[in-house]
Amino acid sequence: MFKDKSIAVVVPAYNEEGLIGKVLETMPGFVDRIIVVDDASQDQTAAVVTRYEQGLLNGRLSLVRHHKNQGVGAAIVTGYKRVRDEGLDICGVMAGDFQMAPDDLSAVIEPVAQGEADYVKGNRLFSGQSWNLIPHYRYLGNSVLSLLTKIASGYWHIADSQSGYTAISLRALQELDLERVFPRYGMPNDLLIWLNIHNFKVKDVQIKPVYNIGERSGIRLRKVIPRISWLLLKGFIRRLFHKYIIQDFHPLVFFYLFGLVFLLGGAALGLFTLLIDQLELFDIGYGWMILGAMLVMSGIQLTLFAMWFDMDYNKDLKG
Repeated sequence: MFKDKSIAVVVPAYNEEGLIGKVLETMPGFVDRIIVVDDASQDQTAAVVTRYEQGLLNGRLSLVRHHKNQGVGAAIVTGYKRVRDEGLDICGVMAGDFQMAPDDLSAVIEPVAQGEADYVKGNRLFSGQSWNLIPHYRYLGNSVLSLLTKIASGYWHIADSQSGYTAISLRALQELDLERVFPRYGMPNDLLIWLNIHNFKVKDVQIKPVYNIGERSGIRLRKVIPRISWLLLKGFIRRLFHKYIIQDFHPLVFFYLFGLVFLLGGAALGLFTLLIDQLELFDIGYGWMILGAMLVMSGIQLTLFAMWFDMDYNKDLKG
């Protein structure tokens, strides 16, 4: 128990036989239920967890196994469903590779326990040491995805969007359609979009970056960034449709729409006039070039206004 709230922690794991034991041994004592979801590991992860389930953590620990690898997002959702069905008040998520400091768990779950937020994210970028501790290519990739996630999700105050160190309230688990959450890497980004559609409060808290403790990352940024960017684009359109057309109406939808049209039209017109000028097919004049530039500038202005409207509309969702 933590501040009279029952606490569960979901531990998604895939081929973590070397570090999963350390995660379980250092789990804070206030955690009532630990649910390890083995996503069809090819090593001895399940056997290691079973030993803890039958021994040191008997009664607190449960192992759930996927017969086929479904992705880290699906593993977390499986754990979420178990916590929702058991009715525990708060559900945290800690990775099976010990990249999440157990001492930070109380800070992650406290805003939910206090009723300040429905979802809390650990943020590794608050620390001034982050640049030195996090591999630079991952830091830069995370920063790009964090910016895109701000725009797509409507939570403009959050950063470190790829952090999986999170806590969520039972109320949010009961209201969200967990079946629709993206099942693989990118799940935290997609979940933020669904949380915003349902108007849940989200908060960032500082956590310590943990690296070089034997973890193995299968993330390839050149593949991940385009994939998640496409996921965010679809989620962004879905959020605008649900939040500003279905649930309520807001003109920012038109600002985004005309901003996009003007940007694409201005860019296309600029490229067309440049091509005609380079090929010297005929004298097109400078008027079309000026028109293209004006369309681009107008498109940028409309898009910035739409972002400002979105920030203002969602300001009360800051936990």
